[in-house]
Amino acid sequence: MIVCHCQHITHRDIHAAIDWMRASDRFALITPGKIYRALGKRADCGGCMPLFLATMQENANLGVPAEVAQVPAELRNLRM
Repeated sequence: MIVCHCQHITHRDIHAAIDWMRASDRFALITPGKIYRALGKRADCGGCMPLFLATMQENANLGVPAEVAQVPAELRNLRM
């Protein structure tokens, strides 16, 4: 299914980019911008963003690894 008509990005492209990024760096924060860059494209009109984000959220590799998500209590409220 085409998610972004302007840049011809499919749901398979998005999932492949997420899987590739997670395999490359399991601690990476994956954003729509990083997916566009991984695909060698740039966002255009933004009309696809709701569907783009929904497609991203379907991917099991999008989440943050458990060891990163579990921040120690003493660091949670740390102010710089």
